[in-house]
Amino acid sequence: MPTLHVPTPDGEADAFAAFPDRGGPGVLLYPDAFGPRPELAARARELAGHGYAVLVPNLYYRRGPAPVVDLPEHIGEDARPEVIARLMPLVQEHTPDRIRRDADAYLRFLGDRPEVTDGPVAVVGYCIGGALALRTAAAYPGRVAAVAGFHPGFLVTDEPDSPHRLLSGLTAEVHLGLSENDMSAEAAEELGKALDEAGVVHTIETYPGTVHGFTMSDTDAFDPAGLARHWDRLLALLGRTLGNRA
Repeated sequence: MPTLHVPTPDGEADAFAAFPDRGGPGVLLYPDAFGPRPELAARARELAGHGYAVLVPNLYYRRGPAPVVDLPEHIGEDARPEVIARLMPLVQEHTPDRIRRDADAYLRFLGDRPEVTDGPVAVVGYCIGGALALRTAAAYPGRVAAVAGFHPGFLVTDEPDSPHRLLSGLTAEVHLGLSENDMSAEAAEELGKALDEAGVVHTIETYPGTVHGFTMSDTDAFDPAGLARHWDRLLALLGRTLGNRA
């Protein structure tokens, strides 16, 4: 999959994209903390096969092109702690202000591509990407019709700019697919209440028998049934909100 370069206020973000033959609605896909890699390229190609034009950016482009941190082919539980330790400084550097600036650049890039049909886009995120997706939709409500987050993290925090505190202007439909260990019952209740108060059409669903990272087949967390449920929920959401049922 060829590398694209997205101009941003802070430089250029490397990214990869998958486009359907006849073009289609845009999908901004935020990767998990491990970043763009073959697993995410395959996911983008799968979505393109359903008629969507998908952009997957390197969140850590300020540190260099992906992969910024070398990853094993399979991220097993033995390797995970060391990899996460190397990634956490990069995650912490990706502040809400950077997220908003980058999101605007990614959305503009999608809007300018001839492969992307006119109209709003969807934003999909995995792990930390779930919080980025919600922040993007909240910051740019006129451009985002759907948000999907799977095994998301950092949606409910004590910070004043926690994603769940930013929902007043959100107009997108939201689906959040949680693993059984992603969020406490109290946090899920707080998030649901915030979405309700903002008048957001949403579902928050815990996928049975799953752990954090369940959609990623290159990790020990992978759960085939969880991945299948994820596709069912995601494709239905995109079909409802973007008007594409390819």
